[in-house]
Amino acid sequence: MTVSLRGTREVKDNYQLFRLTGLLDAFSEATFSKVLNKCIEEGPKNVILDLSKIDFVDSSGLGALVKLAKAAKAIEGTLQIVTNPRVTQTVKLVRLEQFLALQLSVEDAIANAKVNV
Repeated sequence: MTVSLRGTREVKDNYQLFRLTGLLDAFSEATFSKVLNKCIEEGPKNVILDLSKIDFVDSSGLGALVKLAKAAKAIEGTLQIVTNPRVTQTVKLVRLEQFLALQLSVEDAIANAKVNV
């Protein structure tokens, strides 16, 4: 994606999984949003973001996650975020933990994706 944010995409029948590392910040947000929005449009419409290896999320990154969640919901899909303590703390600081579906593991997110088919 960018120098500060790297990732892979895995597409299954009813979900797509993105495993990301690095920084989700003002420098990576534009590319991140562009790539993810395109992937949401292509489908499958249930998206799992594995942010467990993310080092930092700033306000631009949080804004991108909110926009992605809204985009997925608009096409009757879901966005689930696998988190780590740093990301969880940032999300809770701005009180978005109820809006952004935080998961403890990729396995939990996959199980939820299968339920929401």
